[in-house]
Amino acid sequence: MHSPHDPYVRVRGAREHNLQDVNVDIPRDTLTVFTGVSGSGKSSLAFGTIYAEAQRRYFESVAPYARRLIHQVGAPAVGEITGLPPAVSLEQRRSAPGARSSVGTVTTLSNSLRMLYSRAGDYPAGAEPLDSDAFSPNTAAGACPECHGLGRIHRTDEDLLVPDPSLSIREGAIAAWPGAWQGKNLRDVLDVLGYDVDRPWRELAAKDREWILFTDEQPVVTVHPVRDAGRIQRPYQGTYMSARRYVLHTFADTKSRTLRAKAERFLTSVPCPVCDGSRLRPEAMAVTFAGRTIAELAALPLSGLAEVLSGAGVGGEETARVLTGDLLARIGTVTELGLGYLSLDRTAPTLSSGELQRLRLATQLRSGLFGVVYVLDEPSAGLHPADTESLLAVLGRLKEAGNSVFVVEHQMDVVRRADWLVDVGPLAGEHGGRVLHSGPPEGLAEVPESATRRFLFDQSPTPVREPRTPSGWIRLSGVERHNVRGVDAAFPLGVFTAVTGVSGSGKSTLVGQVLAGVLADRQAGEEGGVAEQYCASVTGVEAVDRLVQVDQKPIGRTPRSNLATYTGLFDTVRKHFARTETARERGYTAGRFSFNVSGGRCETCQGEGFVSVELLFLPSTYAPCPDCHGARYNPETLDVTLNGLTIAQVLDLTVESAASFFAGTPAAERALTTLLDVGLGYLRLGQPATELSGGEAQRIKLASELQRTRRGHTLYLLDEPTTGLHPADVEVLMRQLHGLVDGHNTVVVVEHDMAVVAGADHVIDLGPGGGDRGGRIVATGTPREVARAAESRTAPYLVRALGS
Repeated sequence: MHSPHDPYVRVRGAREHNLQDVNVDIPRDTLTVFTGVSGSGKSSLAFGTIYAEAQRRYFESVAPYARRLIHQVGAPAVGEITGLPPAVSLEQRRSAPGARSSVGTVTTLSNSLRMLYSRAGDYPAGAEPLDSDAFSPNTAAGACPECHGLGRIHRTDEDLLVPDPSLSIREGAIAAWPGAWQGKNLRDVLDVLGYDVDRPWRELAAKDREWILFTDEQPVVTVHPVRDAGRIQRPYQGTYMSARRYVLHTFADTKSRTLRAKAERFLTSVPCPVCDGSRLRPEAMAVTFAGRTIAELAALPLSGLAEVLSGAGVGGEETARVLTGDLLARIGTVTELGLGYLSLDRTAPTLSSGELQRLRLATQLRSGLFGVVYVLDEPSAGLHPADTESLLAVLGRLKEAGNSVFVVEHQMDVVRRADWLVDVGPLAGEHGGRVLHSGPPEGLAEVPESATRRFLFDQSPTPVREPRTPSGWIRLSGVERHNVRGVDAAFPLGVFTAVTGVSGSGKSTLVGQVLAGVLADRQAGEEGGVAEQYCASVTGVEAVDRLVQVDQKPIGRTPRSNLATYTGLFDTVRKHFARTETARERGYTAGRFSFNVSGGRCETCQGEGFVSVELLFLPSTYAPCPDCHGARYNPETLDVTLNGLTIAQVLDLTVESAASFFAGTPAAERALTTLLDVGLGYLRLGQPATELSGGEAQRIKLASELQRTRRGHTLYLLDEPTTGLHPADVEVLMRQLHGLVDGHNTVVVVEHDMAVVAGADHVIDLGPGGGDRGGRIVATGTPREVARAAESRTAPYLVRALGS
């Protein structure tokens, strides 16, 4: 029996996911770091067990009705946990926030700024004071009525809708119209209405062109189709819809990504002419503070906003002093975390998961909570080494306020600063799930089987590799996009290039938007596309036959999408089940073994494997399906076995186990081998896409690319491919990427891991700071050349990695 004042969180018999009956004691009021290779079980211990149990206890304490549902919600598989305080989870959420969510709303700084304008703003003479809601574009009281608070409207014009005016309507002059029968119907309706559909577009009268493209009228006429040989086509009532109306309707209402993307090609997004992009009503825009409107302050980088507020709060009224003081204190926490380059109006979907997590961390720091456990998921993700120092200072302050800080982390600089280290392993999946060390970090030196030990204590420099010689160059001159201003960038071909710089320095803009956009446009046969307009000139892209952009976006947005479906492996598996003797006797086809269509799936959960449990005043949660118990299939489908396993059991295999199970099956072997090559042997075939990290999603996409037969020179673009990877897994991934370069391809990575940068052939370093203090190339060349650059904030860390 432990004392009520026991200073430890004691976990006994943890069996969640791959944990092997783990017992571990972790001191409270410490910075504790959980380490281990990807899939070792560290997240299962920190989030799946410790945080999940704290959450379960919270549910249990809410009200009697919640207690009735606890067995359905599912407690973590653990014997007992003692000494566990309330917990706050700060995970890297994979779901994208809405377009109306912004830096200001995530941090609640917008609320304080609106209050400042409402209570202390300078109103025009005779104007009524406004409530703070009137300064929000997300409320009916504040939103501009024209753009509904979005700040932009979509428009189209004749040049976009009719790119080739030498064509007639019958020949497809109106490119925005749909194809197949629907497009033919619109042409036939125009013909009946008396418009010449066979004359070149440019020869039609201006008023006719205007009506055809832009009318809001929708006349209905009787169409008599031209008879095809052997086919009788009866007259029908056809409704006309102008090209603009069709495009706007499709863009707003279609559920098809393809149709929406096509419609978007015929639209331009322009600032709202009523509010000039401010998103607010005129009466709110008439109020100023420090001589600026609220929209002007919200557009400033947070560091610039702090400067304005510091000057304005001095010597003013008491209300203004108090409100600006509160704002400055809250902004200070965000800038301390290296996010001073963000503006309050920056939309949340444009932020990385690491930036979002750090914004939520800054908000928690100001909340004043104490005595809780904060469980964080890789807070250093997406951080330049120069920004990691301030992150550690913030984590230290959370601890000093009387909290326990439990961090799942791969960044060795963070691990070295921990008070307590829990190392899980030794390997991934079924070869992991054991606590190898729980104690001060220096104690790990005595654990030879730990994969973390070598990277924590062996700080020998990265072996120097002779840089490869470029086979050519892509040159982008005069790049103007976001904070990248007038930059000339040269990307070598046939080598491995790392693009570095502090957060917000312009890396993703230059690589992810401009370079990738130019290559994608050229690949689609659109020379001079949107991305190319950001450059004064572009040369060298003709040497690239194919672009592969591997990002960290989810491979699917629902649990129905998983590793097997995304890689195409599921098709092979289902065909093999359909060929079994039992399946042939019963007439089961491959479709029977899909959980996405009726027939073979469990109809109670419709193949989901779980059902939603409504918790009245709490968010809905999910419980295993009471009929199939999570198997997803009905009993008849599960009667069919392949080498002794049902389809549900095959989906539950790890990639590593499946490689043995499908040995000798070429189609399956190819997919599984590439997944093993990128270090994903621990994932289950049926692992839902919603459970995968951004780094795992990126490696699955890379594995899918590696399966394909490569033709011609391919340029691979990767955005922080080492995110979520243990240094041992980084080595595996780098072997694959360097193998692509050795196969006469080009690899460009945006990266913060100095071991990766030190092993590159060429480095492009942006900065020197973030936001308006960045956007320039401060150094370029081999890693050793960049390490000598005086202005580069990357150089000192690269020197350490190179050992020189």
